[in-house]
Amino acid sequence: MLKYPGFNPIALELGPLKIHWYGIMYLIGFAGAWWLARRRAAAPRSTWRPADVDDLIFFGMLGVILGGRIGYVLFYGLKFWAIDPWYPLKIWEGGMSFHGGLIGVVLAFTLFALRRGRHPADVYDFGAPLPAFGLFFGRIGNFINGELWGKVTTVPWGFQVNGQVRHASQLYEAALEGVVLFTVLWWFTSKPRPRLAPSGLFVLIYGCARFLVEFVRVPDEHIGYLAGGWFTEGQLLSLPMIIGGLVLLAWAYRARVPSGNFHQAR
Repeated sequence: MLKYPGFNPIALELGPLKIHWYGIMYLIGFAGAWWLARRRAAAPRSTWRPADVDDLIFFGMLGVILGGRIGYVLFYGLKFWAIDPWYPLKIWEGGMSFHGGLIGVVLAFTLFALRRGRHPADVYDFGAPLPAFGLFFGRIGNFINGELWGKVTTVPWGFQVNGQVRHASQLYEAALEGVVLFTVLWWFTSKPRPRLAPSGLFVLIYGCARFLVEFVRVPDEHIGYLAGGWFTEGQLLSLPMIIGGLVLLAWAYRARVPSGNFHQAR
């Protein structure tokens, strides 16, 4: 058994200004995604320029923040919105949805592609490895905040929290959604793959990772389990990702359309 240290979620206070660790984790995630995208754009056969990367990350940030918050309110927070009409704007109180953020990023990347004359699928594929960096640090932020704990357990790596030993489901997600997802996608996208194959692999791995962790994660109290005492809202939202990822991979390798992210070898 491990003892949870009980971190202060506020990293720095400057008068009325409070800087939260969770916000810092988001900044690290965006900075890391920018750095990784710059590295990939600098590859010899890449069709991307540094200026493209800068704008892509800006569009991605808007998609993550707006989509993540709107998605959380619609998927998980309608009850709170009914009580407080300003609730969707109170981002500092927490509440971001990955699935909403994903939709937001897809829309933002589509807009970027249309403005730059790129095929949207190529933009999705280029960005496929980048969210894993932010997902990792976002889950570390959840751990620091002491939120999203898992079920009570007897495993020796469980954390004692408020008198109970619980699964550190935030760290499980950091490992699967962050380390595993990034390692596989960074390797997979290091050379040309059929168009939409990287995107399909991304949503498949994330969907599987999230679906599995939900078995040990405690659902939001105001939602609970949807069925059978085990099926959660997170699993319901992950099922389309698993199916969609498999469909995209099958289509990509059937069609074998060359990626526009690489200059074709002569």
